[in-house]
Amino acid sequence: MSNSDPRRESRRPDLPARLDPRAGRPSRATEGRGASSSGASSSGASSSGGSSSGGRGRTGRLAIGTRVLAALAAVAVLGSSGWGWYLGRVADASVNRTDAIPSSGNNGADGESMNLLLVGNDSRASATPAELDELNTTAHEGINTDTMILVHVPADGSKASFVSFPRDSYVQIPGYGHDKLNAAYAYGYQYEAGDGASEKARQAAGAQLLVKTISGLTGLQIDHYAEVDLLGFFKLSSVVGGVQVNLCEPVKDRYSGVDLPAGVQTISGEQALAFVRQRHGLPRGDFDRIIRQQTFIGSMVRKMLSENVLFDLGKQRKLVQAAADALTVDRSLDLLGLATQMQSVTAGSIDFQTIPYVGDDTDDKGRYILRLEDEAKLHKFFAELSAEPAAPPAPTTAAAPQTVAPSQVSVNVYNGSGVSGVAKSAAADLQAQGFTVAQTGNADNTEYTATEIRYAAGDQALASTLAKAIPGVTTSQSDEPTTGTVDLVIGSDFNGIGQALTAPAPTEPVAGEDARTAADTGCIN
Repeated sequence: MSNSDPRRESRRPDLPARLDPRAGRPSRATEGRGASSSGASSSGASSSGGSSSGGRGRTGRLAIGTRVLAALAAVAVLGSSGWGWYLGRVADASVNRTDAIPSSGNNGADGESMNLLLVGNDSRASATPAELDELNTTAHEGINTDTMILVHVPADGSKASFVSFPRDSYVQIPGYGHDKLNAAYAYGYQYEAGDGASEKARQAAGAQLLVKTISGLTGLQIDHYAEVDLLGFFKLSSVVGGVQVNLCEPVKDRYSGVDLPAGVQTISGEQALAFVRQRHGLPRGDFDRIIRQQTFIGSMVRKMLSENVLFDLGKQRKLVQAAADALTVDRSLDLLGLATQMQSVTAGSIDFQTIPYVGDDTDDKGRYILRLEDEAKLHKFFAELSAEPAAPPAPTTAAAPQTVAPSQVSVNVYNGSGVSGVAKSAAADLQAQGFTVAQTGNADNTEYTATEIRYAAGDQALASTLAKAIPGVTTSQSDEPTTGTVDLVIGSDFNGIGQALTAPAPTEPVAGEDARTAADTGCIN
């Protein structure tokens, strides 16, 4: 491949209309958005995405990430049996391969963990007229890569993190200056392969420039590359028999073709594609569309891990065939190895995030762009994402505290709660349980919020015995008590002898959009 021309840094070359990812898209002003995107975020919902138009002939390109994940899941889930091993080898042998990983310009943290770049293209070259009609779309020459997701899987396969890259992210493209992220593949395809290059060489050049761009943006080394097309997703969702989604309200949209009732339902094929394509008519526009993609991915993962897929050999064979037809991967990606590495990943351990961004803006040509956080913050974000968890500390076995009979414990009971009569009633309850009460009274002038037991050196067994009768109480050695007698100082949290302290009512955690996992099944817009 030819080297980039440094002169392009100062003047970006024009792209042919069929490759220009910006061609034919509505302006930001006329398109409208469902929600504001100001403020840095690492949530699972991108504020970018206004450039995906509805209607026949347009693909809803943000949906393509769902197709990629479904295709990979179809192979990764099959590593659990001898038959799965065989099918994995078949997939490895039949999947399309490309030289996507560059020999230079792909630098960063490298280790046993894996960073995989998932890319969706909206090519429909292999679709028949009947399939195009069923998909509610038309033939299309261009190769747009508007969906880009980085998947990080640690060496132990305990989890998977999916980070979305909005296509309008304004980034540094090596050799071409700043532009929208979805232009990287197009520049590589058009200018990096050299004159007279084959179609495969051009596609490889596009993939390599995109990998370099993502590597520079994240500070990570990209280990593998996977790409899938529109028809592949359609076939995969049909093979598994559809996936379950849960809609809060019924939806109908003429642009995407979606027409679904409210509630839990199973969708596949054309309606599955329409479901993840819809943007018009949703309360939060592209935010809701991305939540739909995450929901569909999670549901696909759950379906792939269910017994009716794992133990249906005919369905497994069709899945592998569909995945192999749909996927284009780098030369070194071992699909069966990926399946092995991800075998312990569960739906609850798959999380979705979006690269941290600042908010909407326009470039010097007046085009809409999404401003990302600065390089230092982005590199820190991805470094934390890829950091391997620290080894847990070695377990220690602590000897149980020694206790004695309650009759051997002499107690001074002091009321520090601010409530009159508490010491007297507590003393009576202690005596009923066999303890000896030496005296009662008020604590010093301080009001205590926490109940505590104080004991002299050598009297820990006495304090431990009393503590068993007052759940939640703390104990501490002190110079105040006389040897052989422990002091019980009652605080405002005291709830009686032999009763657990009243715990505050549990509260539901506030789940932000960055907290979504593949296990979530609540209703969505």
